[in-house]
Amino acid sequence: MDVDLRDLELLAATAETGSLTAAAAKLYVSQPALSQRLTRLEDRLGQPLFDRAGRRLVPNAAGRRMLAAARHVLAELDSAERDLRDLRDGRQRRVRFTAQCSTTLPWLPPVIRAFRDREPDAELRIETVADDAPVPALLADLVDVALVTKPDRELDRVRLTPLFEDEMVAVVPDHHPWAQRGHLTARDFTDARLVLYDIYDQSRIPAVPLPLPTGARPARITLMPVITDLLIEMVAGGQGVTVLPNWVAAPYAAGHRLALVRLGARPLTRTWYCATRPGPRPPHIDAFVDCLTTHLTPAPVGAPV
Repeated sequence: MDVDLRDLELLAATAETGSLTAAAAKLYVSQPALSQRLTRLEDRLGQPLFDRAGRRLVPNAAGRRMLAAARHVLAELDSAERDLRDLRDGRQRRVRFTAQCSTTLPWLPPVIRAFRDREPDAELRIETVADDAPVPALLADLVDVALVTKPDRELDRVRLTPLFEDEMVAVVPDHHPWAQRGHLTARDFTDARLVLYDIYDQSRIPAVPLPLPTGARPARITLMPVITDLLIEMVAGGQGVTVLPNWVAAPYAAGHRLALVRLGARPLTRTWYCATRPGPRPPHIDAFVDCLTTHLTPAPVGAPV
């Protein structure tokens, strides 16, 4: 594929800003030059990458696939640059940490304080990883410790420490027909309109399983950015129902007139793990894992989503 680094930067900037003018300003190039580069890239790939929605440029299916690759490559290059800078400056006692699907991290400050007390000279770096895939990032040495819950085809290649379980619940307006139900079954979702985080996009490879009872076939799924407040407002406004961990949804229930309903006769739960690479760990990483395990067993208030 005839694509270079500047092409990837073009894709990322255009998707982020929604216009070639803003993308050109972000990349410090002229708008005509950027427009010509995009045209040449689309010609080489044999298809357009963006559609126009009003005054914005929005990635189409081909654009979204290329954008995922661009973000992955750019993030890895950025991480490599920082790592090389650390090696040059002699800063090697660091812990790179990521949490899967995290929208809030109110539980993290006590972990950080405990780690600082034990390893005052070590650096803790909070990382984001491409495609919400911490296990490949661990194996590629892009992060050192990850908080994971969703399945991954390479999960058996990392070292896992069980931490806690949380329960997934349906979140609906308090006047919704489900609001008075004791629990839901797969059949209840047949005509449902779901609003979910876009991490559940089933076109991803591999796709993250939907957080639903086995056999559920919802009528429609609308995907949203991983912003819990936005998801809640959509449900409260009658645009569909969603599924969230109980601890995430509970604080919104009263203020937004929402009801939380169990999924299945038995609770639908998921297990969270601390994941590291196999083999011996440096003492400062062991110390961080110990702090994380101590503060997240059992599940804390404000645990990760």
